Amino acid sequence: QVQLVESGGGLVQAGGSLRLSCAASGRTFSSYAMGWFRQAPGKEREFVARIWWSAGNTYYAKSVKGRFTMSRDNAKNTVYLQMNSLKPEDTAVYYCAVQVSSSSSYDYWGQGTQVTVSS
Repeated sequence: QVQLVESGGGLVQAGGSLRLSCAASGRTFSSYAMGWFRQAPGKEREFVARIWWSAGNTYYAKSVKGRFTMSRDNAKNTVYLQMNSLKPEDTAVYYCAVQVSSSSSYDYWGQGTQVTVSS
């Protein structure tokens, strides 16, 4: 079993920045990739960013590319989402998830952290 705990959410003005963290723990933590997703009120959950754990390659949704940066700290089993130039439409609950192997989907999810961007 893997546990994911997100932190770093909050209220920020448009144009501001926040950094989210997602710490993974468990008996044996193994990750192929990790991702960030978000869900705004009344909307479907959507993909935000992804990082392949071994190589550190990243991939972003078009809506956040150039503004958000995902990174990882292997020693801490933690991923980060640096969010700059935030917009009101970035307001959502942000979730991290882990994909344990290349043959699986996202296997474990965190509880989410609220990000609110005021205009």
